[in-house]
Amino acid sequence: MSVVDSSSARDLPGSGLSKTLHNGLEVLELLVAHPGGLSLTEIADGIGVHRTVAHRLVRTLEAHHLCRRDRYKRITLGAGLVRLAEPVEQDLRTLARPVLEELTETAQASAHLVVREGPDQVRMLMIVEPRRARMHVSFRTGQLDPIDRGSAGLALLAAGPPRDGEREAVTLARERGFAVSSGEIASGITGISAVVPTGREDTSIGLSLFDAPNPGELGRLVVDAARRLGDLLH
Repeated sequence: MSVVDSSSARDLPGSGLSKTLHNGLEVLELLVAHPGGLSLTEIADGIGVHRTVAHRLVRTLEAHHLCRRDRYKRITLGAGLVRLAEPVEQDLRTLARPVLEELTETAQASAHLVVREGPDQVRMLMIVEPRRARMHVSFRTGQLDPIDRGSAGLALLAAGPPRDGEREAVTLARERGFAVSSGEIASGITGISAVVPTGREDTSIGLSLFDAPNPGELGRLVVDAARRLGDLLH
């Protein structure tokens, strides 16, 4: 099995960082990208360290219940992460859930809440799927995507001032108040997103669906939902 390290942590400057902590976080990020688990050798190869170093990192993470080994000695994320993650953005998720639920039932499409994760990425914080739709789009909560691909990131970019060389889709999103993308995050999937107006320009709300014959109408639904969530957050 070939393991590709997709994390951005490797690109951080080295000065002032704890190398051991950095490597341990890389192990967790690698396991997030491989929910089926990895062998110790695959982890060592994935973060570019010797197998002995990987063994010590995994043992330490195991001691804190942040990863575990199954009977086949494959390493997966541990239940301790749930306790650590619970407070993260809890207030935002609590307030956003009823807004997302109303949006997804009105549009009969999956509704999502996305937050900016640094200058170049966005993270899927929550997705709510329609209960009555025959088919719907599903994404993995927590997944990272480039900010310049997909409607959520485009909407966040459009909330800022115009920049030289920006995509036409960003300029258009700034003009109409919501962003539309097609096939950028997943093939055949249309995304429609708007920024939640909180003054920080770091959160967007949107829809993901297979077909959007009337993006303008859906865009108005998304903008209205974003405004309602913004009001709740003020």
